[in-house]
Amino acid sequence: MKARYGAALLLSMAGASAYAATYSVIVSGLGGEPAYEQRFREQNATLAEAAQRLTGDRSKTIALSGDKATRDAVRRELGALAGKVNADDDIIVTLIGHGTYDGEEYRFNLPGADITATELGTLFDQLGARTQLIVNATSASGAVVERWKRGNRIVITATKSGGERTATRFAEHWVKALSSADADVNKDDIVTAAEAFDFASRKVADSFKADVSLATEHARLEGQNASRFQVARFGTAARVTLNPELNELFAQRVRIERDLDAVKERKPTLAADAYYDELEAVLVRLALLQKQIDAKQGQGYDDAKGNGDAHE
Repeated sequence: MKARYGAALLLSMAGASAYAATYSVIVSGLGGEPAYEQRFREQNATLAEAAQRLTGDRSKTIALSGDKATRDAVRRELGALAGKVNADDDIIVTLIGHGTYDGEEYRFNLPGADITATELGTLFDQLGARTQLIVNATSASGAVVERWKRGNRIVITATKSGGERTATRFAEHWVKALSSADADVNKDDIVTAAEAFDFASRKVADSFKADVSLATEHARLEGQNASRFQVARFGTAARVTLNPELNELFAQRVRIERDLDAVKERKPTLAADAYYDELEAVLVRLALLQKQIDAKQGQGYDDAKGNGDAHE
């Protein structure tokens, strides 16, 4: 390590990520019939577990389903979240269910009054997170892409346009991508938004081929950095413990690992010295944090039950 990295600077840099977090909001809307209602509830619950494995912090996950997934509840939860998030935070919003499009406005079908793309877009714009991932897995979801696109936002939709109105299969395979390691292409125990999207899109296409039927949905991904936006973690990378302080440290580690990926992605645009300086700085932050994690684990906290288990 170069001498110019003083202890005070390193500690300051390590603390910079202390308040960074990943928040997840999962909303499953009306099913219209019992089979869909059950499917949407199960998908909601599975995604909530995946979100908890990702961050190690259950309090950062908001899941609304069934009668609780009303327009007022969605507005309330997203509004409250806007007052909590920091500029360095990340947010994942996932919509599961049915959507409609009348040629002018998209509507997400919820118990009681539906919520429109315009309303949702306004709520998303109020979320001051560094990066947002919005996954709309409903029918007609492609209608929202142009309205929701922003420089800091990745938008994934189950359909390419509002004209694809048949009940979608995308959610089933997106949930599979986040709840198993099948989508982990490079086998690093981390699934990115790009990996999950590629997996789900491929599985949807395969399902239509298996049915010997014409595909009625074609997923879209718009936005930058999907290849480094983490959506799931497994194995030793997934840590949900019984100790909230340790959970917070694991959440910080996720954040620093993302920063490391960002530096590596910028390598072609940086001079060699600048690249290695930035790389070294992030690695030092990671090493300092790992020392805190090791010390906390050495205090005798029971971590055995929490390794990837969101039910504890």
